[in-house]
Amino acid sequence: MQVAPAGPHAPMGGARPDPERTRKIVGAVLYALGMLGGGLLLLLVFILPALFSKNSGAELHAMFIGAVFALPALVVYLWIPWIVDRYDPEPWWCLLLALAWGGIAACGFSALINTAVHVTGDAALGKGFGDVLGACVSAPIVEEFFKGLAVFGMFFFLRREFDGVVDGVIYATFAALGFAAIENIIYYSNAAREGGDVLIGTVVVRGILGPWGHPLYTSMTGIGFGIARETNKTWLKWLAPLGGYMFAAFLHSTWNTAATLSNTLVLLMLPLWFLFVLAFFGLVIWLVKRKGKIIRDHLRDEVLMGNLTAWELELITSPIGRLKATFNYGGRAGRKFIDAAARLALSKWHTGRATQGRKLTVSADMIFPLRQDLHRLRAEVSRAMGKQVEQPRPWMPPQMQAPQQQQQQYRQR
Repeated sequence: MQVAPAGPHAPMGGARPDPERTRKIVGAVLYALGMLGGGLLLLLVFILPALFSKNSGAELHAMFIGAVFALPALVVYLWIPWIVDRYDPEPWWCLLLALAWGGIAACGFSALINTAVHVTGDAALGKGFGDVLGACVSAPIVEEFFKGLAVFGMFFFLRREFDGVVDGVIYATFAALGFAAIENIIYYSNAAREGGDVLIGTVVVRGILGPWGHPLYTSMTGIGFGIARETNKTWLKWLAPLGGYMFAAFLHSTWNTAATLSNTLVLLMLPLWFLFVLAFFGLVIWLVKRKGKIIRDHLRDEVLMGNLTAWELELITSPIGRLKATFNYGGRAGRKFIDAAARLALSKWHTGRATQGRKLTVSADMIFPLRQDLHRLRAEVSRAMGKQVEQPRPWMPPQMQAPQQQQQQYRQR
């Protein structure tokens, strides 16, 4: 028996068996194998050749320069999806798993396959053709597949941490940013060997003009898996991820092909590219607001049942609710309260959709324990604040409230 872990996306009451224990174990084993394989491939393809080259010092210095330009930018980029995902943020350890997969496993396997395609293309069709084949065909197909595996892993093996389209975009973004960071180290290292001007130009193109390329591509796969999580239609559960992946590969190939054919073509595409990125960010913001509305709609009856107060509902559904809780509602205990309430709302949402589709869902088993968690966490908030917070009361019609008040007054006499 395994106890469901206490955290923002899991019930925090007493010990309860986890019905998805076997699935999680299988996912953990596959993840570990993928990370091990990807790490070894990165070592074989990039690290060892640099270490054993004739001028290993210069090679390692170039890689250090690449890391100096790539990694600090990654820290900045990671804040953006974290800020956007306001209403039900994903657990930090899930985001770290996606980030590490993109940077190690996806990069390692993609590097091996892309290198093999490059060498084969040059050998079979002439020198230079391998570059075109690798950039325009192999890289989009292979890289989007391995980055997309991070999203699939969350969707299939950690289903409780994957609620819909927003979660798919967030996990895809973290996996893609991890991939882009390692890829940038390689590109910046190659540019550093050619001189400062080449390095600056590469940093401008990859780090300033097009830093959201990989996240944008892989987010299409994330949207596909998010639709699959939300829909009750079996055919759409299969087609949406496949369609998202194909569109991700198409966008990736379009950009790489333009860059391969001509730098001028890339410059001509930039206005259209920026418009596409802005439209995508607009879509993500709309999806986040939609998620907040879903949470609010599925917590209204909790106020009527006496599990939440109206003030708590407003706190939970506020875009800055966690910030307010940090200073005005018990700090860490208040943030955990908000997380449990959001998880309760989304569990009810999943249960309602499963009921409509006449299907079973593990979310149904989480509703009652999460309600218990709300009462327990409210007590923790009271202790943290050093005073008793307002307790919710079940709603009753006005005609029933007067007799209740009269009885209370009589008891006080």
